[in-house]
Amino acid sequence: MKRRDFLAASAALSLLASSPALAAKKAAAKKSLPKPANKPADSANSGTAAQSEPRSVISFSDEPPAAWRTYDIRSSIALNKISGKTRVWLPLAQYKDTPWQRSLGHHWQGNFESAGIYRDPVAEMEVFYADWKDGTATPQLQIVSQVATQDRHFDITRRGAAVERNEVLRRCLHPTEQMPTDGLVRRTAERAIGRIKDPVAQGKAIYDWVVENTKHDPKLPGCGSGDIMTMLESGRLGGKSADIALLFVGLCRSMGIPARPVFGLRVDYSRLFGGLGATGKLGQAQHCRAEFYAPGYGWIPVDPSDVGKSILDENLTGADSKLVVLKKLLFGFWEMNWIGFNAAQDVDLRGATGKRLPFLAFPQAESENGRFDSLDTERFSYSVSASRVES
Repeated sequence: MKRRDFLAASAALSLLASSPALAAKKAAAKKSLPKPANKPADSANSGTAAQSEPRSVISFSDEPPAAWRTYDIRSSIALNKISGKTRVWLPLAQYKDTPWQRSLGHHWQGNFESAGIYRDPVAEMEVFYADWKDGTATPQLQIVSQVATQDRHFDITRRGAAVERNEVLRRCLHPTEQMPTDGLVRRTAERAIGRIKDPVAQGKAIYDWVVENTKHDPKLPGCGSGDIMTMLESGRLGGKSADIALLFVGLCRSMGIPARPVFGLRVDYSRLFGGLGATGKLGQAQHCRAEFYAPGYGWIPVDPSDVGKSILDENLTGADSKLVVLKKLLFGFWEMNWIGFNAAQDVDLRGATGKRLPFLAFPQAESENGRFDSLDTERFSYSVSASRVES
């Protein structure tokens, strides 16, 4: 990506932003981010009283304090038509603080027998769980998570990012059950890259190929299945955010470029397009993005699926100036009206008897009736709301 193209894309973001959004950002400059007390991350609790788990906050001296926004994310779950002992799992915000997201703590209540949080350090994932004993008529819980975010920008003119650990990079090259990295996947990536050798330019070429060749399919449930081989073998490259983001990740990995999906939840309006923001109830607002690693630059964020979603929502044509700007912006930029959960794939839920999941973006439950998720509305009542915290 040429320097002038990057600078033009960065400037375009401010042109797309609404005046109220800019005013709110300036007003936020006078406010500081709250810092709750530090407590252990792994916890387990019993009873029905409200529980809490405050988190520590790391200060980043080189980041502008004006951009941070803090949200309370309220999730409510109730289960119906179940029998026997029951457990629920709910993905939480990424526990590692970054220059664009900080998890500030959680508190919860419900009629569970026990509940708590466990951490999977390999997957860099934190999961809330709750257990109900046999005979509980209507298992239910409410959990509130507080998260602070600010927009994430990649600057191609700046090098010197912190070097990622080798074991993390190796994991981000591995194939998964639904995302092989050989055969048709590699051949497709080779066609997309051609003779390009620079890692950043290779990632950009793959991003461009995915954006140009995939279509957003709103009819699919959830955020998609992530089965990229079925997409490529059929030639029907339609999908939801997980399908398109994982296609980008798989193509990158097949060429030796470390890459990973990041599953999360939209929680606020978008300054780009209305369809890229959260509206109303958020129980179906899960959205998957991606990032790839380039030596000297670190992790570079991309959001290829939202290009296709905008084309469909806004009836954009290939020559539309808005689409040209959006394609440039979503390579190297995350609008943080979205909370990142995890980058986990081939997930084994702790204490589960059912099969592993390709990823964890939605709450899951398991009882003697078997495994079911929040898309099973007959047995699973799931709602989410988000509110801005003023301080």
